[in-house]
Amino acid sequence: METELDRRAREILEGNDRGGYTVPNGRVYPFQWNWDSAFVALGFASFDQDRAWREIETLFQAQWADGFLPHIVFWRDDAGYFPGPAVWATGRTPPTSGITQPPVAASVIRSLWARAKDKKAFRPRLEALFPKLLAWHRWFAQVRDPLGKGLVVATHPWETGRDNSPEWDVPSRVIDTSQVGEYQRRDTTHLDQSVRPTKLEYDRYLALVQFGRGTGWDQQRIARENPFRVADVGMTMILLRANRDLLALAEELGRKQEADELRKFIARSEAGVGYLWDEQRQSYCSRDVITGQSSGFVTSASFLSFYAGVRHQTRDQKMLAQLERIAGAAKYLMPSLDPEDPGFDSIRYWRGPVWAVVNYLIATGLSDAGHTSWAHRVRRDTRALIEGAGFFESYCPITGRGTGGGDFSWTAAMWLHWARHE
Repeated sequence: METELDRRAREILEGNDRGGYTVPNGRVYPFQWNWDSAFVALGFASFDQDRAWREIETLFQAQWADGFLPHIVFWRDDAGYFPGPAVWATGRTPPTSGITQPPVAASVIRSLWARAKDKKAFRPRLEALFPKLLAWHRWFAQVRDPLGKGLVVATHPWETGRDNSPEWDVPSRVIDTSQVGEYQRRDTTHLDQSVRPTKLEYDRYLALVQFGRGTGWDQQRIARENPFRVADVGMTMILLRANRDLLALAEELGRKQEADELRKFIARSEAGVGYLWDEQRQSYCSRDVITGQSSGFVTSASFLSFYAGVRHQTRDQKMLAQLERIAGAAKYLMPSLDPEDPGFDSIRYWRGPVWAVVNYLIATGLSDAGHTSWAHRVRRDTRALIEGAGFFESYCPITGRGTGGGDFSWTAAMWLHWARHE
């Protein structure tokens, strides 16, 4: 039986639909975002499977020749948004940004394929998307794995999806912001500054954009010389899971050679992921590959080890102990930063708030690993947050109030795909 929240979630997706792609929130984010679209497709699949596939197909229309998939596609100009296509200056058609985002698309396509009612009708679309997905995964292996450990090295905090996580504070200190100049942000004209990244953080973001632009968006050079290069625990775990899901699709399509290649990607990551284990912190943490220093922060991304299929009995028990401790410090799981960390801020973007999409990944991983009670807890908390506050960008883990933008597409999608279910 359809509820009022079900109807409202559909209205949000349809209202943010721009014909083939969906904006996260019309006022703050007026373009197509990479991992947002992947999650949005899961929401559309609950009532329109064709539209769900089209969301991903539209995203991959902006893929670069080397397999790189940008984090923003500027399908239409919006003069009020900063930094817009003129700032990025990637020289692409359609205009895009010059950085990527967490590669959840292959996992989403596997889910859409599993749910496809008419496999015969959707198989040609799967056949068409498969080589594009594989090209993106190859790009990560060839360009963003300088250590050869199957890890993803991020060259911009925006790539991680967790823009202002404290994980990036120390690695960002070396970024020269002296040439950034004056600019007008759009986010703080629509949202309270208390929930957004600071001016210093934004200066650093823009300095990195300027660096990339100065190379002509030479991705190989950026990967070697960029002042910010961090092995991101979130992107690494998401790519490992995505490689597993793409392998399942390769086997489904009878692509034996590609399946063997993906198995090698997976084996490399499984062997190398221990590099992100911080023995002192007893958690998976991001690591600066320039200095070799662990971030030492326990974030929501740390718990994606279960989602990635990383199995290590001792470390898994340590992560479950971290989960239990955090559950005792916050009313709602999963805060984006350990609530006992001195820098915890319950309403500032990725320094505390709960995000429905990350909760979905965490709960999926916990369920897959057999930790069903914790998976149910994460889902219940997500459902309670949405029922209590509505479809916000994120939520305070202490009070449950919504933070960031309202009528948010990926939160509506998570409700329809996952959170509303018992």
